[in-house]
Amino acid sequence: MEAHVWAKKKEQLIRGILLATACIAVAGVLLISLFVLREGWPVLTKYGMTTLASGREWQPTSHVYGLLPLIIGSAYVTFTALILGVPLGVGCAILMAEIAPEWITRLVRPAINLLAGIPSVVYGFFGLVILVPLLRELVGGIGFSLFAGGVILAIMILPTIISISEDALRVVPRDYKEASLALGATHWQTIYKVLVPAAKSGIMAAIILGMGRAFGETMAVIMITGNTPLVPKSIFEPGPTLTGTIGQEWSYASGEHAQALFAVGIFLFIFIIIINSFALLFSQKKVVRS
Repeated sequence: MEAHVWAKKKEQLIRGILLATACIAVAGVLLISLFVLREGWPVLTKYGMTTLASGREWQPTSHVYGLLPLIIGSAYVTFTALILGVPLGVGCAILMAEIAPEWITRLVRPAINLLAGIPSVVYGFFGLVILVPLLRELVGGIGFSLFAGGVILAIMILPTIISISEDALRVVPRDYKEASLALGATHWQTIYKVLVPAAKSGIMAAIILGMGRAFGETMAVIMITGNTPLVPKSIFEPGPTLTGTIGQEWSYASGEHAQALFAVGIFLFIFIIIINSFALLFSQKKVVRS
């Protein structure tokens, strides 16, 4: 009897610790959000959110805070990363889940996990030393460009897309595969007509989370995109991003300039919340269907 009472108290203690940890995490997010909103609110009320979002020039020394170049730059590098990274990531997930022998999967998975653990500054150095000179020779210009940032981000989002997509494929009931093969479909037809559609919600959640990872990257983007505060005419030109502008200018910002950077952070918060909401929506669909 005493052992049962002690086990129950221990369970309640663990539950309380986990609840307190969750509350601390939520409180931290709320405090950070309120702090960023408070610091950036004066600029938002003075210039207006629409005016800031549509402004085509970012010149803090002249009190001009147009965020359109930053938003376009972030969109360019993010969608470039998705265009390059999604086919590679989903293809690698299919290879590991359905095609490759188990011993190959055991070798590849640690390498993918290693990619997730490499600091972003290392990716930035790789782009600075290898990718930028290569683009300078192949495309012309100075080599620093939004395309270079997109290529590096594509590599950085691969672990997220591969891991979640592989898990989504592996949880598809094996009855689906066996029924498809029994009806005469080939292995490849079973993969792209049965398994991938069945795991679509999980794969989409992986893609959206990868998009959030790419959209919020700072250090690697600062090092190789050029950070020119103008609306880029081409993806092969230098350009700014929301995160890169904050990271580059914060060291010397003060007064209204600092408040404007907090306003950039508010826009970044909004975009990230939208992306994560879509990921949560797809994840919920996956749970309901399973």
